[in-house]
Amino acid sequence: MITGELRSKIDRLWDAFWSGGISNPLEVIEQITYLMFLRRLDDVQTAKERQAHWTGEPVENPIYTLATEHLRWSKFKELDPEAMLATVRDEVFAWLRSAGGEDSTYAHHMKDARFTIPTANLLTKAVDMLDGMSFGQGDTKGDLYEYMLGKIASAGQNGQFRTPRHIIDLMVQMMAPGPHDEICDPACGTAGFLVGAAEYIKHTHPRMLTDLEQQKHFHHSMFHGFDFDSTMLRIASMNMLMHEIEQPDIRYRDSLAQTVAGEGEKYSMILANPPFAGSLDYESTAKDLLQVVKTKKTELLFLALFLRLLKPGGKAAVIVPDGVLFGSTKAHKELRRTLVEEHKLDAIVKLPSGVFKPYAGVSTAILFFTKDDETDHVWFYDVAADGFSLDDKRTPLLGEDKLGAVPSTKLTEGEHAKNNLPDVLERWGRRNGSERERARTAQSFCVPKAAIAAQDYDLSLNRYKEIVHEEVEHRPPLEIIEELERIEAEIQQGMSELKGMLG
Repeated sequence: MITGELRSKIDRLWDAFWSGGISNPLEVIEQITYLMFLRRLDDVQTAKERQAHWTGEPVENPIYTLATEHLRWSKFKELDPEAMLATVRDEVFAWLRSAGGEDSTYAHHMKDARFTIPTANLLTKAVDMLDGMSFGQGDTKGDLYEYMLGKIASAGQNGQFRTPRHIIDLMVQMMAPGPHDEICDPACGTAGFLVGAAEYIKHTHPRMLTDLEQQKHFHHSMFHGFDFDSTMLRIASMNMLMHEIEQPDIRYRDSLAQTVAGEGEKYSMILANPPFAGSLDYESTAKDLLQVVKTKKTELLFLALFLRLLKPGGKAAVIVPDGVLFGSTKAHKELRRTLVEEHKLDAIVKLPSGVFKPYAGVSTAILFFTKDDETDHVWFYDVAADGFSLDDKRTPLLGEDKLGAVPSTKLTEGEHAKNNLPDVLERWGRRNGSERERARTAQSFCVPKAAIAAQDYDLSLNRYKEIVHEEVEHRPPLEIIEELERIEAEIQQGMSELKGMLG
């Protein structure tokens, strides 16, 4: 977690970019990203030089040569502001776009890099701020990147908005990716799900980072992300790199327009929050997806895509709009029937409608399913609170140690009312046991497959949730009649006394 001091530094730098004429938040992130990357390259080169010094061998695969030594972060940061601007603008970026050859990690991420910082003053501020940060302790680079991504105010357009980190963490914790998984997000945006999965694996399977074979899988073949926005792809690539994943498979792909041939049944896990803003023309939609579900609705087409991409036995956790759960069109019903009858629909976790504010107020749920398995019961959970206010401000309702799916401090019963996520995770682990016995009046419960089929595969939680009616103890009718007679007699007596007084 980044400190308040670092957060305020980033805020000041962000304001400097805005006042310096760069108001597009994606462009601000891109420019800061390039500078962070240049610093990282210098750190890597320094580490290589230290190793060479210890072994007495030449530097292995050097990033910088004698001819480009002056382009290192440690060199140009010492220049006066105008000289620094000229060097970075005219030399560093030209070198960056072609560094390391065509197949290198940084060439792939940086081939379209453009330097747009307009003034020496702004560049100096940015370099000074980044140079003063310690990237060696914990995951400062990753946390910094997460904080910057949270400042993207232009999100929410064209169906794209960023999934909150605590919702990503909940989904990753529930899916529990392992060292042999191949994880895909076919609408990856800034790669939040892939980063979340990587952090989980590093924490729960530390051997992946020491075993050579597993290390190779982690860095080269475990994480796959597709998007058709080149800016998002560049940011996603750098987000992964800043979280220490060296060569993830982040690439351009129009997931709904391109056939899944070559990608079909390739992945063991899908984590995604696909765009669901509208519909596509049949002509532009991949024909193999239309064979699964004939529709123009993007949310249904993405679900069809996920079923095609998963290996048999592969698992998915996917955010969908509520309409997917109860939509009445033939395509909606057929897709739900397919999930229940031909695969295993594991769970539906209903999210409160304010989770994606201020970007969107849409009501959503998380679908969990397993390809080519058999549905027995479906587990439902009605999340009422995620730890933050459900208005546009999204203010934390608890201390930092009590937020998220795995808080560092155990929640009291009263605090559970403000953050349901730890309870979601705990009860998910019991979905095949004690959760089966829970009444449908509870916050979580299981519904057998036959009951769902009987409701024409309607998956809305309220279809199955039962309302608790408070029992009222009624008095015997004779007792009520006697009391009414007594009241009437008292009224008659009062009227007589009043007449006597009036005389």
